[in-house]
Amino acid sequence: MTASPHTVSDLMTHTAVAVGSRASYKDIVELMNEWKVSALPVLVGEGRVIGVVSEADLLPKEENRPTETSAPGDPPFADVTKADALYAEQLMSSPAVTVHADATIAEAARIMARRHVKRLPVVDGGGLLQGVVSRGDLLKVFLRSDEDIAAEARDVLGGIGAAADVDVRVSDGVVTLGGALSDRALVPLIARAVRAVEGVVDIRLDLRDREGQDDARAAGHAAGSGE
Repeated sequence: MTASPHTVSDLMTHTAVAVGSRASYKDIVELMNEWKVSALPVLVGEGRVIGVVSEADLLPKEENRPTETSAPGDPPFADVTKADALYAEQLMSSPAVTVHADATIAEAARIMARRHVKRLPVVDGGGLLQGVVSRGDLLKVFLRSDEDIAAEARDVLGGIGAAADVDVRVSDGVVTLGGALSDRALVPLIARAVRAVEGVVDIRLDLRDREGQDDARAAGHAAGSGE
């Protein structure tokens, strides 16, 4: 079984492309084009992250370019300060939105969603760059095979004492849990535990109450015996 990635360090790009605070506008554009990235961490000193310069930070220069329909005195279309900026320290968004390597994948995804960013610099306790994690990196958890997901789900169920009662089937990342439980109160715990397995797309529950099932079987046997 392939081990489930649980933290940012399992998925991040360790060799991150970054720029210094005095990197020029053109150098930044060339690096983004060469490495096919949409944002770059901005570093000072020994590698401390002080900001991030993104495509959105660079576009004001083009947005404010005069056109044939422009007239003197027309208001600017974009941030004038960034439109006139020449260096990374003038262009960057600061402070940088970052994440630590030991953060969970879910935590990184929430930060990206809340802060509307596509990439996060990964930093240590001193703010030094360790790598970069992107949306695409986080989605790699869904490349796990159905067999790997099923094996880990069974391990998880074994940890809460439900492996013997629950049958696990996985198709395209969707987990179906079947079987008969002695305690229906375990259902929320089982569902939550399996949903936490990286790569699970959704869960389907086909769990029955073992006590009710046994009562039905007993009644059937009694009817068949003529008692």
